Amino acid sequence: MIATGVVIRAAGAQDLEALHALAKTAGLGMTNLPSCRDKLAALLAGSAAAFAGARGHSQLLLVLEIGDEVVGTGCIFPSVGGEWPFYSYRIGRIRQSSQALGKSVDNTLLTPVNDYDGSAEVGGLFVRPGLRGVAGGRLMARSRYLFMAEHRDWFGDRVVSELRGYQDEDGVSPFWEAVGKRFYGLEFSEADKISVGAGKQVIADLGPKYPIYLNLLSPEAAASVGQCHPDGLRAQALLMEEGFRFEGCVDIFDAGPTMVADIDSLKAVRESRVSIVAAIGPCEDGPEMLVAAGHAAGFRASRGRIWSGEAGVTLTPDLARALNVQVGDRVRHVEF
Repeated sequence: MIATGVVIRAAGAQDLEALHALAKTAGLGMTNLPSCRDKLAALLAGSAAAFAGARGHSQLLLVLEIGDEVVGTGCIFPSVGGEWPFYSYRIGRIRQSSQALGKSVDNTLLTPVNDYDGSAEVGGLFVRPGLRGVAGGRLMARSRYLFMAEHRDWFGDRVVSELRGYQDEDGVSPFWEAVGKRFYGLEFSEADKISVGAGKQVIADLGPKYPIYLNLLSPEAAASVGQCHPDGLRAQALLMEEGFRFEGCVDIFDAGPTMVADIDSLKAVRESRVSIVAAIGPCEDGPEMLVAAGHAAGFRASRGRIWSGEAGVTLTPDLARALNVQVGDRVRHVEF
């Protein structure tokens, strides 16, 4: 059974307290959902400006709402690496040989790069733990791609997603303890707070300028490179299902994997179709679809059954209500 009253929409200033409550349950590493109320207010203001057409580098913040309650969030950056460089470590390998010993040694290196400057980014995906029956993570993730399809001229060719890096059961990042803490002189919780916006400059100022040899790190730190947080495994699976791939770059702070895709090859972008709402009525036998409508801050998305005919599509009353659409309006839809 499909849950009703579930919608993805643009976040607004009225969502500050709900987002703050969500952020406090998300834990460390959710850099696009800070638990600081002032930072969240700034993000909401920047998001409103971005939805209004300001083509800066603010994130477009979306929320998952059930009834009148905000229970999840996700965001899109139209472009990264403009105002502040977008740093990653690229995993590479080098073979060194000694003729005198007749021996060769392979070493794995992490090299600081800005390979993804100019790409779009999706991130900040978080749904309140314990929700059942709404497929909230999948709904939020795929709704972002329908937004990108509907606003294709806002974005370049590529999109990336930085997954939260591995932490042990005590919330300790082995990679941060071995690398970041030694260069930045900060605890991981402190670094997490400054990693948004101007905090990226700290990476340029204090971070390593030369490749890091993984064999110089602890076994735990080396093994964590490219591994995502246990809570992010589902998100990684959703990304791969959509067409994202791992190209060997990891996050500068916790070494979580950076996933990348060509926007036009994303499953939701490639397979979505645009139709006119021909009718609103029962659709018990129709396929379950993800449906979006509206432009910029008016964007809304939800899931439900629809029926396609020659004149357009029929939506259920609940779905039409969630999307704020009437007969004659335009919608974009893809199989959920």
